[in-house]
Amino acid sequence: MRIYFMGIGGTAMGNAALLARAAGHEVLGADTGVYPPMSTVLAAAGIALHEGYDPARLEKLAPDLVVVGNAMSRGNPEVEWLLDTRAIPFTSLPAFLSDAVLAVRKNIVIAGTHGKTTTTALTAFLLRENGRDPGFLIGGVPLDPPAGSHLGTLGDPFVIEGDEYDSAFFDKRSKFIHYVPHIAVLNNLEFDHADIFRDLADVQRTFFHLTRIVPRNGWIVLNGDDDNLRALGPLAWTRVVRVGTGESNDLHVAGFRETPDSASFRLVWQGKPWTEVRWAQPGLFNARNAAMAALAAGLALFPDNPSKLKLDALAKFRGVKRRQELLVNTPKLKVVEDFGHHPTALAETLQSFRARFPGHIIHAAFEPRSNTSRTKVLQAAFMRALALADVVYLGAVARPEKLKPEERFDVEAVIQHLETQGVDGYTAPTHAALLEIIAENTAEETERPQLVVFFTNGSFDGIIGKFVQANSKV
Repeated sequence: MRIYFMGIGGTAMGNAALLARAAGHEVLGADTGVYPPMSTVLAAAGIALHEGYDPARLEKLAPDLVVVGNAMSRGNPEVEWLLDTRAIPFTSLPAFLSDAVLAVRKNIVIAGTHGKTTTTALTAFLLRENGRDPGFLIGGVPLDPPAGSHLGTLGDPFVIEGDEYDSAFFDKRSKFIHYVPHIAVLNNLEFDHADIFRDLADVQRTFFHLTRIVPRNGWIVLNGDDDNLRALGPLAWTRVVRVGTGESNDLHVAGFRETPDSASFRLVWQGKPWTEVRWAQPGLFNARNAAMAALAAGLALFPDNPSKLKLDALAKFRGVKRRQELLVNTPKLKVVEDFGHHPTALAETLQSFRARFPGHIIHAAFEPRSNTSRTKVLQAAFMRALALADVVYLGAVARPEKLKPEERFDVEAVIQHLETQGVDGYTAPTHAALLEIIAENTAEETERPQLVVFFTNGSFDGIIGKFVQANSKV
């Protein structure tokens, strides 16, 4: 089959295109910009890339199927041509994955407001380290496993990141509803994606729908410490196992400690020791991610006794790019990039950094860019989270013209609140100007070493790379 991916430059779309190519299909695609590393990987796989969207070109290319990316909307010239002519069948990315890959596999679907990418990578990594060849699709750039997608062996599980965001402009169901779960991992549940969900109950509704399609011979691996997940009820139509720091959980994360060198914890399965872990990944949140991944992989391979899964390899797990990624590491200055864009994620990371980088002055730069963070919906929670830093830099709100003034994240109000908490706050009309302030503040000689962490689900207009380049030899 000749398959055309519209919006192929996105991480999920690009990795799905690679899966289709590995399955033997002829693959091509278009986007308004495909840059390294994705462009390099796609080209190396023999995938033809086209710049921009051109209905005449699409008609001439004549694919058998068009996969329409989530970023596409009405008004896109190729979308309008497809709707006008119905000349070529089209589908959403999740529906394509369901039909072409997942329908014949036993799938592990990793869902949750936070930690999906890392937990997906961990699950695939552990299956591989236990001698299996799982398929996987990871919505980021993992260091382990060494690729974001892999078709794997048909008889082994397929691990996929299950996003609750909608599937396409013509399919407003959550992506994970398409993913045919045999094991559904529910990492956590909070309100997010204010552009498509009305409130927390609306998010709970779609997670509940996911649980309804787990078969009775499957499992739900659930964060037993999460009140919002517990509110989903007993989920009696399938088997449920719970993971968390509470001793009543089936898998107990015990004795968590974090030092500048490492983090350590124990896993106790149904009252019996499973393993002790010492690894480089920061925070209790990552320890829980590891526990969720270990139990999901263990159930997939050893359903009668998941603790037979070997976990020694966790000690060498390197994580995922842009997740607490240390970019500069000198005695005077550390620089970290993090994908965090929800207040809970920011708070947990900053709390971890107090233990990981003791004595450091923590500078936190945050870009209000996601469809939720650029609004006031979670502003109070962002205030509490950012107050855990010593100095805060707030970038300009993304796409402000698309929000009413009273709906926008109020940068000045947040800074005023932080100052009442003894936290210095700064902003600037552009990110380039904000970079100058960060550079000036961190250039001052201090007795204590300094840590600068950039929180964004975007690029922060390139200022992270510029700051890293300027400080790589500090």
